[in-house]
Amino acid sequence: MRNIRMMGSWVLALFLGVMFLWIADLTLFPPTPGKNVVFPLLAENSGIYLWEPTGRLAVGLLHAFAALLLIVPWTRRIGAILALIIALGAVAAHVLWLDVAIPSEFGSTTTDGGQLFYLAIALAAASLALVFIHPG
Repeated sequence: MRNIRMMGSWVLALFLGVMFLWIADLTLFPPTPGKNVVFPLLAENSGIYLWEPTGRLAVGLLHAFAALLLIVPWTRRIGAILALIIALGAVAAHVLWLDVAIPSEFGSTTTDGGQLFYLAIALAAASLALVFIHPG
């Protein structure tokens, strides 16, 4: 049973680590200026204008730090808790300020169809599973 839990822990940790590094890369280094609409939209809708660029950089660094903690086995549970907090923060930001579906680009009527919201829910679920699956 312990081997199954260890294998599940590695699978979830690698999945979460890769996803969090990918999100950190997109958050810290947007491919094209103006393409990342999440943090400017968050700053505009919440009235907290520190979201862009200060909040974006802080959240990107937190994603990278959580990915590092997830990969190292003896810090994996701490990384899973941090990942859960980050993912729940993303879900809360969507519910409070962003809406489920956000625009693809500024001024565009097309949306992402809720993909970022559903990704945040999936990452929260995987993080919560990892907190309980990782053998202590």
